[in-house]
Amino acid sequence: MTSLQRREQLIQVGRALFAAKGFEAVSVEEIAASAKVSKPIVYEHFGGKEGLYAVIVDREMQTLTSTITATLTDPDMHPRQIVERAALALLTYIEQNADGFQVLVRDSPSTDPAGSFSSLLGDISLQVEDLLTASFKRQKLSVKGVPYYAQMLVGMIVFTGQYWADRPKVSKEQLAAYIVDLAWHGLSRLDSKPALRFEGKRAHNHPATDTADEADSAVHATERADPAEA
Repeated sequence: MTSLQRREQLIQVGRALFAAKGFEAVSVEEIAASAKVSKPIVYEHFGGKEGLYAVIVDREMQTLTSTITATLTDPDMHPRQIVERAALALLTYIEQNADGFQVLVRDSPSTDPAGSFSSLLGDISLQVEDLLTASFKRQKLSVKGVPYYAQMLVGMIVFTGQYWADRPKVSKEQLAAYIVDLAWHGLSRLDSKPALRFEGKRAHNHPATDTADEADSAVHATERADPAEA
């Protein structure tokens, strides 16, 4: 086995162990034993488990970044298409890189926050934010809440993806449809100035009525029937 092949073998072994147990629970001894090499070989290639972990995380971050950002490059995308593409891109990554995804979302050592999974999600949220801003402006909606809507969408997709990774009882397409169904029927009916209906000062001053609920339901039914929505 060449030096490069050995390095790749250690990366594969390390990825599987870190995915299954987390960073703290894995030792250099275990990595070496699983790869059927001596401990010095691991140190020679990576300087220890920290170095191996950093290489694995960097690769997975690059893979996930390229997978998702490639789908979010069209500024004229329909808002629903933004959600569909983002959901399918992440679920495809999880499906094809199960161990890598587990490494990213599991516990990690104290490293540069700029290289963390949360930092990556922040970058993706900024891309979604830019696309939503353009869409909101076209619909003459206030863009004040756009950064929060972007975080909500990305967070919903990521946490649902984590749940699905451990319980893949539906296809990624069906799960993406569930995500989009919930997100879109909210995005498609955004208020220009949203307010709480049942809780908070404004809600107590202006309590919701059955008439208002019925009106909302009627509007929703009309939107569902409108073929232009699709």
